[in-house]
Amino acid sequence: MDTSNVNALAGRSVLITGAARRIGAALARGFHAEGANVCIHFHHSAGAAEQLRDELNALRADSAVCAAADLLDLEALSGLVNRATSAFGRLDVLINNASTFYPTPLGTVTARHWDDLMGTNLRAPLFLSQAAAPALQQTRGSILNMIDIHAQRPLPQHPVYSSAKAGLIMLTRSLARELGPDVRVNGIAPGPILWPEGGLDEAVKQEIIDKTLLKRSGSPADIVRAALFFAKDAPFVTGQILAIDGGRSVGW
Repeated sequence: MDTSNVNALAGRSVLITGAARRIGAALARGFHAEGANVCIHFHHSAGAAEQLRDELNALRADSAVCAAADLLDLEALSGLVNRATSAFGRLDVLINNASTFYPTPLGTVTARHWDDLMGTNLRAPLFLSQAAAPALQQTRGSILNMIDIHAQRPLPQHPVYSSAKAGLIMLTRSLARELGPDVRVNGIAPGPILWPEGGLDEAVKQEIIDKTLLKRSGSPADIVRAALFFAKDAPFVTGQILAIDGGRSVGW
């Protein structure tokens, strides 16, 4: 059995945006369980972020810190990187997970919608990756962008969100080219993993599930496993997008 990746993340440092809740929190717990130190970025969810930090530090002292920032404020992004490197002395993985998501039916789109959806889903990953690049180059680290299967097939009534995620695919590939050979850059495109917080009609949920090849929804654990694969088991993989969607993108 190949044991070369055992404890591969021990003592490493990961910065995860939008890590206080949902998939971000699952990623923080998953990487922490593999021995990594975690910088938990949040914007509004201070209570959830601090609770998660305390949970992780109770398991391993001084292994998690919080970092508050508005990702639309470009001046704040270098501070996020500094928070991680000052706490842990290095940065090995950046996960651009934070995202805004809501419908913008054509005819209702405003400049604020555009700036917000493009800002969190595309602009912030670019400028945060740029800010983190020097630290990641020192550790020969990696960047992981959370995309969406609707980056390739538009989600009805979400033209701005879908366009932003489509841009993030190209950004992932462009960054892989720009930052190689020192930094690997890949992406994960989730399908039906967690339903929107605003709720979704049960009939709509079932319709989405029926369109997957596996006839079920996934879980945050599926995303965590894929992220860990890219971080520690894929040293010869860069510029790739992996759909974690139960075959939804095949069975449109």
